[in-house]
Amino acid sequence: MLNFNYSVPTKILFGKHKIDLLAENIKEYGSKVLLVYGGGSIKRNGIYDTIIDIFAENNISSWELGGVKPNPRIASVKEGIKICKKQEIDLILAVGGGSTIDCAKVIGAGFYHSGDPWEIVTDSRKIEDSLPIATVLTLAATGSEMNAGAVITNLETQEKLGTGHPSMAPKFSILDPTYTFTVPEKQTAAGTADIMSHIFEVYFSKTKGAYVQNRMAESLLKTAINYGTKALAEPENYEARANLMWTASLAINGLLSSGKETEWSVHAMEHELSAFYDITHGTGLAILTPYWMEYALNDNTLDKFVKYGVNVWGIDSEQDKYKIAQTAIEKTREYFSSLGIPTKLSEVGIEAEKLEKMAEQATRRGELGNFKPLSKEDVLNIYQKAL
Repeated sequence: MLNFNYSVPTKILFGKHKIDLLAENIKEYGSKVLLVYGGGSIKRNGIYDTIIDIFAENNISSWELGGVKPNPRIASVKEGIKICKKQEIDLILAVGGGSTIDCAKVIGAGFYHSGDPWEIVTDSRKIEDSLPIATVLTLAATGSEMNAGAVITNLETQEKLGTGHPSMAPKFSILDPTYTFTVPEKQTAAGTADIMSHIFEVYFSKTKGAYVQNRMAESLLKTAINYGTKALAEPENYEARANLMWTASLAINGLLSSGKETEWSVHAMEHELSAFYDITHGTGLAILTPYWMEYALNDNTLDKFVKYGVNVWGIDSEQDKYKIAQTAIEKTREYFSSLGIPTKLSEVGIEAEKLEKMAEQATRRGELGNFKPLSKEDVLNIYQKAL
């Protein structure tokens, strides 16, 4: 296990009716709020009205930035920064899923940046501070409610990049599983795939001796597999939604990655799919993951795949090691397919003619990962196999 420092400063308010604590937590930072949300689902399911009523009852002034899209755009970030500066906002409240939260985080950091906000996406070293961020989560997927990272898309340059800074971690996040009851099936499926991918990216690692992180990762994978299926079958199953929601947060808050080298190659490959074709992030991850696993499987990585197959999928440990590994990969593919997610890139509109350009962009900062380092040619091969 490697040396590490670990801190998760986000206060989590988990469970039914925790929205009742919203006002008192906001007032620790001020009374002027920018409310950031997406396409309008929070207005249809009543969450928006609840929050506006809380603001009115507690003398909290609010301004709004609605319409934040999946794969959040830098244009929305710029608009939010303008509002924050003009109105002297005290806190940004993101209500929604990861896209909304990520947008809010970069707005918060952009408030203190004098240049083009895209500069702090391409180079996180330019981030100095952030306005306080808070979240009300409505989708279990990205884990952005409990970490300091964000991913933003620039349609003009066809780039989707991650950035982050300790100041961007939410001050508090309200996690009420009932707020995910109305999430559509496709988003529940993609969210489950996203959760699992976050775990894969830190589980498949060359680091030795990180026993506790690996066993926690396996438990969280089993939880996502179990409750992802149940949430699709019973959308208002509180147990399923609660376990998925908490798994999403724990998957990418540093708990599993501390003390380890981590991979993050599938995410980097998928970001190009979203940047060029604006597809759903979790869907792209689910399609690419089994192909990456097949490509990464070799004599050096075999034992990790065997652990995955035995401990997560319950495959007989007495079988041939390569058979265990290959069966585990196929079970992963079958599981994503059982959620209704396509298994080929062509099924979501990806075209062969852009694969090489995407592979080039994915590796513009160098090879991806370390468990199985990927060059441009490797990434292109995976794209082609997945097409």
